[in-house]
Amino acid sequence: MKDFFRILKYVKPYLGYAGLNIFFNIFNILFSLVSITMIIPFLGLLFGTQQKVYNPIDLGFSATAIKENFYALITSIIDDKGKAEALVFVCILILVMFFFRNLCRYLALYFLSPIRNGVVCDLRNDLNKKILSLPISFFTEKRKGDITARMTTDLVEIEWSVMSSLEMFFKDPINIIIFLITLIIISPQLTLFVVILFPITGFLIALIGKSLKKSSAKGQNKMGQLLSIIDENLSGLRIIKAFDAEKRIHEKFAKESAAYKNIMTRLLRKKDLSSPMSEFLSTIVLVMVMWFGGKLVLGGNSPLSPEEFIGYIVIFSQIIPPVKSFTSAYYFIQKGSASAARIHEILDTENDIQDAPNAKSISTFVEEIKFKGVTFSYENKEVLKDINLSIKKGETVALVGQSGSGKSTLADLISRFYDVKIGAVQIDGENIKNLKIADLRKLMGIVNQESILFNDSIYNNILLGKATATKQDVESAAMVANAHDFILQCENGYQTNIGDSGVKLSGGQRQRLSIARAILKNPPILILDEATSSLDARSEKLVQDALNNLMKLRTSIVIAHRLSTVQHADRIIVLHEGEIVESGTHQQLIASCGHYKKLYDLEDFS
Repeated sequence: MKDFFRILKYVKPYLGYAGLNIFFNIFNILFSLVSITMIIPFLGLLFGTQQKVYNPIDLGFSATAIKENFYALITSIIDDKGKAEALVFVCILILVMFFFRNLCRYLALYFLSPIRNGVVCDLRNDLNKKILSLPISFFTEKRKGDITARMTTDLVEIEWSVMSSLEMFFKDPINIIIFLITLIIISPQLTLFVVILFPITGFLIALIGKSLKKSSAKGQNKMGQLLSIIDENLSGLRIIKAFDAEKRIHEKFAKESAAYKNIMTRLLRKKDLSSPMSEFLSTIVLVMVMWFGGKLVLGGNSPLSPEEFIGYIVIFSQIIPPVKSFTSAYYFIQKGSASAARIHEILDTENDIQDAPNAKSISTFVEEIKFKGVTFSYENKEVLKDINLSIKKGETVALVGQSGSGKSTLADLISRFYDVKIGAVQIDGENIKNLKIADLRKLMGIVNQESILFNDSIYNNILLGKATATKQDVESAAMVANAHDFILQCENGYQTNIGDSGVKLSGGQRQRLSIARAILKNPPILILDEATSSLDARSEKLVQDALNNLMKLRTSIVIAHRLSTVQHADRIIVLHEGEIVESGTHQQLIASCGHYKKLYDLEDFS
């Protein structure tokens, strides 16, 4: 239940609505109670046993005063107009009470809606904010489909299981308490018997609820796996078709889907047991109350009149629905708590990459980027070993080497996508761990091998580089990136939607938009990660020209497999198995006949 109470903390901003909901729920219950208690004088009039009161005590808030004054009113109507008129009066009173009861019920639900939807909205926003703030290392350990499941199916489960129980949570306890007080007033002896029986039924219900939470957790985890498979299948659809693997992939999906079906079948069977079980247990209690109370009335040892006993039974029967719905809410909460636990797992994840307590601001890059004895590992696998490297301002440095040699990792450490554990990365003599992360990243522009674009307009994708830029700034950046001409040829120019990940554009066009975005940002440090490796010759020339424009007067770190693209770099750093094995210009490295020469010859031969 701790996860449920953590969800309830999100109700705090909506306490005003919660107060109004409780206020109208109380009046809903009171009007309901009054309308039901009308059955006692109704039966008294019908059977001719209605007691007459001529000298009631002064009207007050006590049950006795209200009862005597009401009976005095009924007595005056009987004496003046007859029993039939008194019966009409009671019926009209019941009708009026039910009208106000339902009006208050609607108003209670009216003020509950902003709470229910607001809590889920705030929870969704916090979850999204947390996911965006987590380091990249977190997403290498978690499957994307599982994270998607937590943001979708788990939140839906909370909305329908937990938040839909809020009405019961706010209303039913009040309902039970008020009705129970009324029963105590009518017959303390009989009510004591009821109070003894209810805990036994509550214990049986709790046992099923505990089992329900375990099954729900399994179901949500399995849904995460299913969404991961769906995501992989959509991403790899070309390969699946190319290798004629549709049947094999479908069999894998069908197996996981069947496992999810079996888990959810068991879960629903347990959930569906809640309502009939609680109703049956409540009926057992009701029958025992009827037996025990009936014996008291028939034995003549009870102050209860027959009509009061019938009224007692009717009022007691009204406790059964809130008790039943309250137990159902308990089942729903247990079911939803599994989803809440999965969401809290993300919200509670520690973010290792954060600003230091006294982090310094930085707005300019003046001298150099320096690696001092940097050793770095991914999950106990050493990727970089004792890296010592200095990159001067305005210098173009190329990082080359075989796949897995640590080139991209080196660049990621500069941006603090990962944190160094051994050694230090410095900018202008200051350890980057002592700098504000936002300020550090403002100094950098990144163009990746795979253009990361969003399902939005061309204009908004470029504008991501600088949110305050003008239309002229965006167009100027596109011109420098050799993108302006093809943009104008698009159906809606800069307002053309490029589709999911820019699917409506060619590879070269996507890359030039990425470069335009970096140009608009105008960063002093530029990181190019295999920016032209996946392009054809014509697109590569256009993109390379755009990159040359981008690299002017900037400190550039270029990661490349194709050595022909970095021959004009001021310095080339050769990495092999996480170590710097060579450093120099293209001519110097060719002349030294080392690792670089071997890589160059292999490329030239191919």
